[in-house]
Amino acid sequence: MDLNEFRKRGHEAVERIAKYYEELEKYKVLSSVDPGYLGKSLPQEAPEEPESFDTIARDFEEKIMPGVTHWYAFEKACDFEIRKFDNLNCSFPWSQLCVDVPNMFTDVTSEVRFNWQTSPSCTELETVVLDWVAKLLHLDPGFLSQGKGGGVIQGSASEAIAVVVIAARERVLRLVRNSGADDEEIGKVSSRLIAYSSTQTHSATKKACIIANVRHRVLPVDEHFRLRGHDVAAAIKEDVESGYIPFFITATIGTTNSGAVDAISEIADALTAEIPIWLHVDAAWAGSALICEEYRVYSKGVERADSFNFNMHKWMLTNFDCSPLWVKNRSELTEAFSVSPAYLRNANSDSGLVTDYRDWQLPLGRRFRSLKSWFVLRTYGATGIRAHIRKHVHLARLFESHIQSRPDLFKVMTPLSFAILTFQILPSSESKLTANDSTRLVCDRINDSGRLMLTHTVLGENRVIRFVPGSPWTEERHINDAFQIIKEVATDVA
Repeated sequence: MDLNEFRKRGHEAVERIAKYYEELEKYKVLSSVDPGYLGKSLPQEAPEEPESFDTIARDFEEKIMPGVTHWYAFEKACDFEIRKFDNLNCSFPWSQLCVDVPNMFTDVTSEVRFNWQTSPSCTELETVVLDWVAKLLHLDPGFLSQGKGGGVIQGSASEAIAVVVIAARERVLRLVRNSGADDEEIGKVSSRLIAYSSTQTHSATKKACIIANVRHRVLPVDEHFRLRGHDVAAAIKEDVESGYIPFFITATIGTTNSGAVDAISEIADALTAEIPIWLHVDAAWAGSALICEEYRVYSKGVERADSFNFNMHKWMLTNFDCSPLWVKNRSELTEAFSVSPAYLRNANSDSGLVTDYRDWQLPLGRRFRSLKSWFVLRTYGATGIRAHIRKHVHLARLFESHIQSRPDLFKVMTPLSFAILTFQILPSSESKLTANDSTRLVCDRINDSGRLMLTHTVLGENRVIRFVPGSPWTEERHINDAFQIIKEVATDVA
């Protein structure tokens, strides 16, 4: 493809993307293809000779598009969910620019970015942008780059948690190593390390512990599905008496299941100075709301955490992937992840005057994620982002009012938290179904219709529907129409 062909096809691609969003409401949310459909439609081997762009574009329309789940299609615009706890599908609200135009600028140079020298602007813009965002969220100044802390953009919250679990493990083992212990003694200490999360914490913490090869303990929550300090203190005491070494805990702002907020200050109080336990705050979805003053009450205690993470690609109008992670002490990351073979060394890195983000993450190379963050922050401004958050909260309140208007058919299981609420379908008095049965049947029927996509979660013993507005284009009419769909199916099932 020469430059003239590139220019022509680039214009065509932009027109196709715009057409997709113009016609969005005509699409069914869920694809109706059968598993394995694409393998039957495509050749078994790569082509020997080049093919025309027109042929490739036609196959995109005829073979790829039928298998697409349309997250922003009309009835999905409000993102209803009956959500399974361990379902990592992208069913969270992806609130972003319709096309990732900033990434087009990123692709202009196609740099290989792994240290400052390979892309000074990539490194330095990330530092600047993450300081901007930390200030917008009113994070503690200890998380800013001017001190010992700083931020780095990871690919996802799961990746961020894996990074801090490993850093926390290495912090403990480094203390043991510095005390003069040999490898065998260090191995014994490592085998006694134990991390904590709650029954409502995202499964990423458990996966991170598997990666780090450390024990993981799940703690109970209160009646509001929050992790409390007294349960943390009791677990620490019990495990220490049993010979384990507590070293890490995840607290959450806005749990996946119900939007619950853990008692972060209580949890921080439960962590004793004698045992260096790393406190990580996972605010993957709800962290964006901290840009609004009315939600900063939920960040109380974050100033005592070792690290904080949220996903800009979930509720801050940024395309996937963009997951900022801040730490109070960046040396904890660099001491855990820094590896400097000769081919990666250079005068700038050796001088200590520059940041090499390769030492703050698992992979070596990295994308220019801060560029799209920079575009978003400047395009919308803090005022626009706040308006976006508050609009979704308003729409969620509207849906909650619809649910509450039919107490014979629906039951709110957890009230609105940020823009999330959960509810059940109630069977009629004559029905032999349980509320769990009714909820499951409504889920199946609506999913089969393709009009909405519903997944489920379980809170305690209750199967519930999880609701959260999910698109920058969601309007009240979408909320009203989607409620009518759910009401019709629920009435039929009940």
